[in-house]
Amino acid sequence: MIKLKELISTKSNLLSLLRLFLAVPLWILFDNIDNGYNRTIIISLCWFAALTDVIDGYLARKFNEVTEIGKIIDPLADKIIIGSVVIKLFLTEQIPGYYFWMIIGRDVLIFVGSILISQKLRRVLPSNVLGKLTVISIGLVLFFIILQIDRRELFFKGLYLLSILLIFASLIGYAIRSVEFIRQKKNEFVEKP
Repeated sequence: MIKLKELISTKSNLLSLLRLFLAVPLWILFDNIDNGYNRTIIISLCWFAALTDVIDGYLARKFNEVTEIGKIIDPLADKIIIGSVVIKLFLTEQIPGYYFWMIIGRDVLIFVGSILISQKLRRVLPSNVLGKLTVISIGLVLFFIILQIDRRELFFKGLYLLSILLIFASLIGYAIRSVEFIRQKKNEFVEKP
């Protein structure tokens, strides 16, 4: 069971927790995205969420504050922020159904997989570069949609396609990493006298 003291024990965990809670105002503001300054506030909150994601990782490494709870809450915050934006954009028909299901499906598979792996290994697998790149590419696609960028632009089409390729690559990469960690764990168990 997660204890509050452990959750707020580091600056990086606090930033991840803050990012997690940003999903609430984002969700509410999306209901009236075209009303007044809501789009501007949504864009600002998205930038702030991205900034906290960069800063919390930097702080965790710089001050040697990488914790097991941090390995959970950091990607969970990313998934909840991205998930809330994706759901709202899907409900308002601003993203196609297949893109919505690819993003949600990837996150659900990785979430369930990480629970199973952490039970087997007795530790949480940290995020990797491929996973972070995938989240960044999806985040940029969503951000440009919120900004109402012309989707016919070559730049947008390229980024959109890249995000789709990274969704599949990150799933395959996660599966390969999981199998490698399980094999390593089995080898450690066999080698013990």
